Amino acid sequence: MTDDPTPSSTDDAADHSAPETHWPDYYDVTAERPSWTTTKTAAEAFGDHPADGPRFAVDLGCGAGRDTRELLRRGWRVLATDMTPEGPERLWELTPRADRDRLETEVSRLQDFEVPVCDLVNANLILPFQPAEDYEATWARILAAIPVGGRFSGMLFGDRDQAAQEDGMTCPAPEVIRGYLDGFEVEYWNEKEEDGQTALGDDHHFHLIEVVAVRRELPDRGSVG
Repeated sequence: MTDDPTPSSTDDAADHSAPETHWPDYYDVTAERPSWTTTKTAAEAFGDHPADGPRFAVDLGCGAGRDTRELLRRGWRVLATDMTPEGPERLWELTPRADRDRLETEVSRLQDFEVPVCDLVNANLILPFQPAEDYEATWARILAAIPVGGRFSGMLFGDRDQAAQEDGMTCPAPEVIRGYLDGFEVEYWNEKEEDGQTALGDDHHFHLIEVVAVRRELPDRGSVG
């Protein structure tokens, strides 16, 4: 992990076993915490914006917008999505007025969301919540939206995470995640396994995988990406 003020992944991870009504509590706890390392690493890898306008990012599972607001601060245009309206509502409240003209929000389940073509897909702690029957198709939609030179940034639960034993969660082995990234160059990869607590204070054994990858070539027809 880096030495910047980005919080520990295990301190801020969602309580996956909580019902949906607990998501507003999670947003309250994490709303004003710094952006994740993955998001900042990806944004920095792009460098300056092109002369014809800001780059475009899609922030999946935006919550109260810690990553969205970091991208807006850096001059990006962002479409932020979440499955509950409370997240985007908090995001709009916390976004400086000067940045709001570059922000769009949408309330949608990830498995129902058609990801538009963009420079960056940011997906921190959202893919583990996709049921196994939707998981590969969700990855395919995400990766299809990323052109050559675009990036994926995300944080996932690996197969040794406690969540892997729970219904409705999908926690692939690291080699499976790498396999999805056919045609991408992995620029940042960090695995962390430890006992800790979720953002809402529940004990949890974590196996977290952080990844930033840039697309170098389009995939062969029929592959996931």
